[in-house]
Amino acid sequence: MYIENIPDRANLRFGYTTGSCATASTKAALISLITKTEVNNIEIELPVKKTVSFEIKRLIIHNDYAIAATLKDGGDDPDVTTGLLIYSKVCFNNDNKIVINGGIGVGKVTKEGLPVKPGNPAINPVPLKMINNAVREVLSKYNINNGVNITVFVPNGEEAAKKTSNSKLGIIGGISILGTRGIVIPFSDSSWKASIVLAIRVARNDNIDTLVLSTGGRSDDAVKKIYNNFKDEQFIEIGDFIGFSLKRCTDNKIKNVIIAGMPGKLSKLAYGYLDLHSSRSNTNFDFLACIAKELNYNDDLILKIKNSNTVLNIMNLINYDDRFLDKLKEKIIDNLNKYTDNQLNIKINIIKNYY
Repeated sequence: MYIENIPDRANLRFGYTTGSCATASTKAALISLITKTEVNNIEIELPVKKTVSFEIKRLIIHNDYAIAATLKDGGDDPDVTTGLLIYSKVCFNNDNKIVINGGIGVGKVTKEGLPVKPGNPAINPVPLKMINNAVREVLSKYNINNGVNITVFVPNGEEAAKKTSNSKLGIIGGISILGTRGIVIPFSDSSWKASIVLAIRVARNDNIDTLVLSTGGRSDDAVKKIYNNFKDEQFIEIGDFIGFSLKRCTDNKIKNVIIAGMPGKLSKLAYGYLDLHSSRSNTNFDFLACIAKELNYNDDLILKIKNSNTVLNIMNLINYDDRFLDKLKEKIIDNLNKYTDNQLNIKINIIKNYY
């Protein structure tokens, strides 16, 4: 597969989506079925109006059907679907319709709030359109008037899906066939934000009005132990996107939000940052020293806090003093109430680093 190297992304490799892979597999299988010849490489057009080439890794040709597979390569994005073979089986039908189904390893949607209605395979609208367009292009080229039945399947998809949020979103039995651009952008903010929006919508459609937003994996694990009676759908890992996530919560009429995170990230929130990524916000040690002063810490300790290089170091110095943590919580809630115009009932859980 050709993977584009983009200079302005620090030479990180871009990859291609499961939707692009499924489209390439379908097109190769259909041409092989029509011509009865092996297709080793196939070109498809992406939604971003770029033509790209895929290598066909598996190919089976029978009289009445053909199967082709491409290897999913997400480039340098940490994508659990990278390395999976995305298969497509095609055969003709007499209904003059293009019918796209999901087979083994492709999830089935069971809840409202997603772009795909419950009961359908988790193949999103853009990949569906890509596959349709590719099939119509081939049928037109070879003057074929039949319809086509297509089954997209991923033999190891169900196992890979366990490492995703699919079950929380109500997608069972496998991965999703995704992609709006056809390209996987390494460490994409937009893809993470899109997953947050979907998770909030699914929760709201399930009549959930309390969400637990965690800033990372360890915080998510810890807070699930605290609220062990909550539904899985109530927990959303939002990373650094606090401001974005809270706005989406208010848009979807969520009433209560519990924010869970380690002291380092939440100290930034107390200072007033709403995006906690290290490239967009910094820990303000002078601010933390001022909190220590408010609490009448001795001068030596205040100076050590001011000169610390990590918040973990401060937590060790003060032994996670509840008074300090409570001050952080007060300031966070005050900042977030202003940001959301008091539309949310906000609670803060500061997760201790040794939790």
